Amino acid sequence: MSEAEISATFNRFKQELQDLATKAGELELDIEEHKLVIETMEPLEPSRTCFRLINGILVERSVKEVLPALKANKDGITKVIAMLMEQYKKKEIDFQEFQKKHNIRDGKMTIPAK
Repeated sequence: MSEAEISATFNRFKQELQDLATKAGELELDIEEHKLVIETMEPLEPSRTCFRLINGILVERSVKEVLPALKANKDGITKVIAMLMEQYKKKEIDFQEFQKKHNIRDGKMTIPAK
């Protein structure tokens, strides 16, 4: 690989890792929002009316209809976060191997002494 290709690959690895971390962080915020809404709704009467935003449309539902859906969404988001973190770990290992193979330390290539 040329030095330019190594540099481009290095930057691509860094960007991919950053993207995975950012997405996981966004989903963590979604989980916290779901937890807050679930905690607020759990003590309410199951027949109580509530509103839910679905694809940009506000629909009227009951607590007993919305609460299970919120819990299922939260569980799904948790699984996606776990998958993203698994991808992150694998990508991080690949990145470390790439850095080792090309003698990259602190983002700079080191040329071995002759």
